[in-house]
Amino acid sequence: MARRVRGLRWYIGGLLFLSTVVNYIDRQTLSVLAPELKKLYGWTNSDFARVLIAFRVAYAVGQTIAGRVIDHLGTRRGLSVGVAWYSLAAISTAWANGLGSFMAARFALGLGEAGNWPGATKAVSEWFPRRESGWAVALFDSGSSVGAAIAPWLVLSLYATFGSWRPAFIITGALGFLWMALFLVLYRKPEDHPLITEEERDMILRDRNQVDPAENAGGEALPYATLLRLPQTWGYIVSKSFTDPVWFFITDWFAIYLVSRGFSVEEGLLAFWVPFLAADAGNFFGGGVSSWLIKRGWSVGAARKAIGVIGTVGMTLLVPTIFVDTLPAIIACFAVSTFAYAAFSTVILNLPADLFAPPSVASVSGMGGTGAGLGTIAAIYVTGRVADHYSFAPIMVGASVLPLVALVAMLALVRNTEATRRGLVREV
Repeated sequence: MARRVRGLRWYIGGLLFLSTVVNYIDRQTLSVLAPELKKLYGWTNSDFARVLIAFRVAYAVGQTIAGRVIDHLGTRRGLSVGVAWYSLAAISTAWANGLGSFMAARFALGLGEAGNWPGATKAVSEWFPRRESGWAVALFDSGSSVGAAIAPWLVLSLYATFGSWRPAFIITGALGFLWMALFLVLYRKPEDHPLITEEERDMILRDRNQVDPAENAGGEALPYATLLRLPQTWGYIVSKSFTDPVWFFITDWFAIYLVSRGFSVEEGLLAFWVPFLAADAGNFFGGGVSSWLIKRGWSVGAARKAIGVIGTVGMTLLVPTIFVDTLPAIIACFAVSTFAYAAFSTVILNLPADLFAPPSVASVSGMGGTGAGLGTIAAIYVTGRVADHYSFAPIMVGASVLPLVALVAMLALVRNTEATRRGLVREV
């Protein structure tokens, strides 16, 4: 008999973290190389926005599709298919040779990467009780900031080593296959895992039985028509749709923004990691503090919403970047904003697992991802146009206002309703 592993759920959480790291390295490879590619191919900001939009269109459509597919296939098979797909797409970018081929490669990448968050959220709902799910989501979501921080150093080192941008896409793309091999060996549901201790299995299943209403605890996801009639679903979709564009503005445009303020690529690289390290801390602040509040007796809804208020206030610190000129001051404002964003984002990402039983979690998560994708597409288009014709200043103001809409949606729509009594959603 295989030796049982104590705390196996946290090893599973580590796998999800590594998946997100690889996911972000693959998508950030283009953003890191963007200043060089713009010069090489003569792209304007609007041209670069088209490449980003190609990714976002696929990512937006793909999230709803991926969520349903993962609910149907299961976490293990569903996530593996997604990672294999986006790894091949990332590698194929090395053969791009113009705006159209870059757009095609990024579209394929977006379709594959769309499965990461629905799949990881579903895995958390399968492996973690709600009092710990904040920490678990913080762990896997922190991979986005870690991956974004690692990418500049890795990608520019590869670029310097090979003297060409193409090997960077091949090598970073191959990382997904290494992760997939590890995941296929280690991941099973807790009911079936040969390495889980009986104590941990009983704890997970006991918590699930306590919070999963009978009507929604079976093996099938709720129909989309049912999900879309629930205000809780819309609370999640709207809150995610009005926060994610802010994060993707920073990850996609940060290097170009610093260059637009007069700093060199080399100067920007020295400070590039700071906002992403701050976001990493924000993930654990949001997930950890909300989990701590739940253990102290707060309701799940109150604990998550308290972090939402703090995060919304902190994200307004993007506005002062308009008025400061030194690199340390600009980076400090971005760092506070990304910390606040990550704290808020972590509790938003918890909502599908907070509200729905595991069979519906990936479907709900995917719908929120589609909403966020559509919002991000609009934001990318506006950013390219405004940056080319005016400056980044109006974008900074808009990025500080959007989270207010997300907060209102969470406060107003994520609540106990008749659906809670009927067993369609959990009590918050």
